[in-house]
Amino acid sequence: MLVHALIREDGTVGADELYTVANTLGMSDQQVRLCVKRLVTEGRFTHEGRGRKAELHATTDTLHALAPNADFLRHAFQQDAGLAPWDGVWHLAAFAVPEAARTARDALRETLVHLGGAPLQGGLYVCANAWEPYVEEAAHRLGAHSALTLLTTTDLRRGDTREPAELARLLWPLREIADRYDRLSRITRPRLTRLTGPAALSPATLLTIAVELAAELTRAMEPDPLLPPQLLPHPWPGTRARELVARCWAALHERDQGETRPALFRLYADITREAAGRAAH
Repeated sequence: MLVHALIREDGTVGADELYTVANTLGMSDQQVRLCVKRLVTEGRFTHEGRGRKAELHATTDTLHALAPNADFLRHAFQQDAGLAPWDGVWHLAAFAVPEAARTARDALRETLVHLGGAPLQGGLYVCANAWEPYVEEAAHRLGAHSALTLLTTTDLRRGDTREPAELARLLWPLREIADRYDRLSRITRPRLTRLTGPAALSPATLLTIAVELAAELTRAMEPDPLLPPQLLPHPWPGTRARELVARCWAALHERDQGETRPALFRLYADITREAAGRAAH
């Protein structure tokens, strides 16, 4: 998360910034070196130079992998602004991958859960959002597309339960997800106070805050199926937490002095600004 958060607009990560922020967050140089070595070995980055003068270059696949997360964040802010109302359609995906392809089967199952799916029966998952492009892309990549079945319905029942909000409470761990957003709000508030206060903040401090926010936002949103507001308890803590994070990103963006900054500065600021503009209209 630290390395990804520090990727600049040109796809590079400066080792000096990486070590400085890592040290501020309590990580040792050895931890950073091992992390970088693993990322390079896995083919996610290439590496030039040595020590703090080195530079990492994100591969095309690494940059591509960050795009869906931006899509999900954008959708979340659209939901918060009332711009993505639910149409009452449940989206289902079923698969029957043989034991011989267990690795692909397990990876597809993990992908469906990551995309917001909840298991209904063995090999059958449901989502409240139109996830088909992401599911098909993953199935093609894993060589399991021929075993995938996609369908939609407006008539979903679990036992005697058919009311959508009740189904959502049965199928997804909403209390656990809400607790994660409460934690995000608690962590975000003091950082927002610092960012909007009069005191000057060093570039390293701004980067550290950006990484902390990105990590906590990821922690909160990764298990979140991004259910439409119509299916969630009210008030939903995710809405408030994201609003606080949006204010932080706006403040970070305003404090940017035009230097080469992580892409997150612009990406998150653009997403939150875009959502605010649409809500105003």
